[in-house]
Amino acid sequence: MCKGRNAKGYRAQNRTLRFWRQSMIIIGADHAGYALKEKLVKALKEEVKDLSPKLIKGDDYPAISKKVARAVLKHKAKGILCCGSGEGVAIAANRIKGVRAVTVLDNYAAKMSRIDNDANVLCLRGRKFSNKKAIQLAKLWLRTPFSNAPRHKRRIKQVG
Repeated sequence: MCKGRNAKGYRAQNRTLRFWRQSMIIIGADHAGYALKEKLVKALKEEVKDLSPKLIKGDDYPAISKKVARAVLKHKAKGILCCGSGEGVAIAANRIKGVRAVTVLDNYAAKMSRIDNDANVLCLRGRKFSNKKAIQLAKLWLRTPFSNAPRHKRRIKQVG
């Protein structure tokens, strides 16, 4: 490793805390989404913080979802949650004020949830869905920016 560079080769002084927080992905999964979560961690090039429990026996998606949701807000990061359907983790994460968790199954939903709604947590299904498609959707969602359009900002504020 070169002097002044981190493990990924970035110059330390050029990687501000703000940039690090924006590029960090906080991820979590229950037993039904665990295998997909492992594939996502390997496929994503960004900084990933895995908050999944070490043991998959007796894990409950509400606790995992809330842990990830709170970390997303604390670090102003993006989050990914995986469970069997993607729906349970979305419901649980959306209980935390300021979290906008979405379950997406296609490219359009992945893009529009970011462009219009500034979704900050992506929820994916670990069952009955291709891992390849889930990884593709996650990458699309992560690279899609919020539009910052006044009407969308206003609507997000109304949601709370």
